[in-house]
Amino acid sequence: MIKKEKNILFISTLVLVIVHLAGVIGIHSCYNDTFLSLTPANLVLSASLLICNQKEFNPAFFIFLISTFLIGFFIEVVGVHTGIIFGWYTYGERLGFKLWDVPLVMGLNWLVLIFAAGVISNRIRFNKFVKSAVGACLLIVLDFVLEPVAIKFGFWSWPGSIPLKNYVAWYLISYILLLLFHSLQFNKENKLAQPLYIIQLVFFVLLCVF
Repeated sequence: MIKKEKNILFISTLVLVIVHLAGVIGIHSCYNDTFLSLTPANLVLSASLLICNQKEFNPAFFIFLISTFLIGFFIEVVGVHTGIIFGWYTYGERLGFKLWDVPLVMGLNWLVLIFAAGVISNRIRFNKFVKSAVGACLLIVLDFVLEPVAIKFGFWSWPGSIPLKNYVAWYLISYILLLLFHSLQFNKENKLAQPLYIIQLVFFVLLCVF
């Protein structure tokens, strides 16, 4: 069983590295529109591989998955239509099917990020409040490098500069969702979480730099 888990982890990590490396190359090629249109598929793949590397499944785990997806998506809906949460912004057409002006995969994006940051922050020996604060910091770091890339390639746009409230809201919402993650009783030893976070961080840094 341990050998099987290691094989799944190795294959999953290799697939993510290849897909993201191909993405960096493809986005900077003459086929960039094609590669950018595959972003929703990339998110589905990342979420699927994370779940495949989950050791155990119980009702609390599925409550986390469904709740995080729905909360993340509807926060975006409120954000887009009111400007209260993140400031005024609009989504482009790169992220696929929209519901109420928000791409459906944004719920999946929140799920993947919270899942990864939750597993990583769970390794520190503190209470759930400190763990959630650390995990939220990890996501703020990722958002800093993600935002310029998202704007550059038309995932979403701001009428002016990115407001500070966007980052404050990202932190607070991440913190609340991570509290949910750490409060629910399910196995949190997912070995793909850290590689996925690092791969995504490097991916967006490379797109920012080049």
